[in-house]
Amino acid sequence: MRITILTGAGMSAESGIKTFRDSNGLWEGHDVMEVASPQGWNANRELVLDFYNQRRKQLLEVTPNVAHIALAEFEKDFDVQIITQNVDDLHERAGSSKVLHLHGELFKVRSTEIPSTIIDWKKDLNSGDFYKDGYQLRPHIVWFGEEVPEMDTAIKLVRKTNVLIIIGTSMQVYPAASLLQFAPLETNIYFVDPKPSVNSSERITVFAEKASSGVLKVIEKIKANEY
Repeated sequence: MRITILTGAGMSAESGIKTFRDSNGLWEGHDVMEVASPQGWNANRELVLDFYNQRRKQLLEVTPNVAHIALAEFEKDFDVQIITQNVDDLHERAGSSKVLHLHGELFKVRSTEIPSTIIDWKKDLNSGDFYKDGYQLRPHIVWFGEEVPEMDTAIKLVRKTNVLIIIGTSMQVYPAASLLQFAPLETNIYFVDPKPSVNSSERITVFAEKASSGVLKVIEKIKANEY
């Protein structure tokens, strides 16, 4: 049985990583367009570099939570594929082996001119840090207004899944939110979020709670062959 898991900010919130945007629309005190858009990069490169340097430092200080670990152990019994909107590496650190990052990765950078030139990077990234092509390196993050390169791969995975589990995401940010529509009609869907944006139905089972408790309940239900 193929199980595809779509995770968002709520998945990592209990590890101490703040959700992408607060209720006031700010991200760590910044308007998201200042630090997560090509326009922001062009307007104030130093601000953007510093912002992601601070996010990188924060990520080095946190660890996977029980939900991350539970999903990694889930692989022992099922074919599990994770599609994450998160830019952290907590799924990998917990032990998950198949993780697709829709929005990039915080511990990677790339040339500003050639997107395929991706390299690992855990230290500060500063002006004057160039790729070998001579161009400035930038965070390997999909910013607002940019294409999502892995979207087609994600769609193919969802189309082949038997069970879809959505964890810690509002399903309001596109194109990731559109993935739900590609699940086959016979797919059983589980939605785990403290403030779910959908209601339970014949096809969707909602757990209105945090990832740490909701994920364990979903796994228990699937293992009991109640999927």
